[in-house]
Amino acid sequence: MALKLRKNPVSPPACPISDCMKFLGGAWTPNIFWYLSSGPRRFSELRHDIPAVSAKVLTQRLRDMEEHGLVLRRVMPTSPPSVEYELTELGRELLPAIAAIMSVGKRLKQRRDGLAA
Repeated sequence: MALKLRKNPVSPPACPISDCMKFLGGAWTPNIFWYLSSGPRRFSELRHDIPAVSAKVLTQRLRDMEEHGLVLRRVMPTSPPSVEYELTELGRELLPAIAAIMSVGKRLKQRRDGLAA
């Protein structure tokens, strides 16, 4: 006879890893971080960098990143006005983690490609 599972009356603490990964797990968010890592980019440049992302999704991700304090949005005084995005100090703190994930992703791809051959 199996033992009855007891419910824990204590709620779990907020997990910073889960919170961070919930944000980074958004479609295209790591890609946007990667392309902003080299410096400020205009919206059209990001669209060119990531051609598969729609304008709507890119706009939403950039707004989310700005809201969380990871990206700075700067309206340039040009005619017509253009907007530049750049990583904040907090946003740059995520770059080593994204680079590590990218490195593992490359090794997984090489392994997968090697197995397919």
